[in-house]
Amino acid sequence: MTTTQMTEQNFEEVVASNDIVLIDFWATWCGPCRSFAPTYEKVAEQYPDIIFAKVDTEAEQGLAASFSIMSIPTLMVIRENVVLFSQAGALPERTLRELVEKVRDLDMQEVHRQILEQHNADA
Repeated sequence: MTTTQMTEQNFEEVVASNDIVLIDFWATWCGPCRSFAPTYEKVAEQYPDIIFAKVDTEAEQGLAASFSIMSIPTLMVIRENVVLFSQAGALPERTLRELVEKVRDLDMQEVHRQILEQHNADA
């Protein structure tokens, strides 16, 4: 599967209708972003059941700002509407595949339970 262009208009729909979404925040002028792009595309092809999205931070400044993106590339992983990972910098192919596998294997019932516990403790 190829990557999906994510915008403010389609963000909610993409995240809500897919279990796992990886998001690459990038810009055309960013050298490290251009270097990471082939790795991101290659790994995306290996996981057709997962959405690999790209956000052009120049065109989608509001979306980038809503996630406080300060450096690019930044990779974010969302599963079941929970941000599980957010890190600036390009990842090597092997590390990106390992991240995808860890996210896929995660017990999301436990994650949601911990979020609820934290929310109740903060209330």
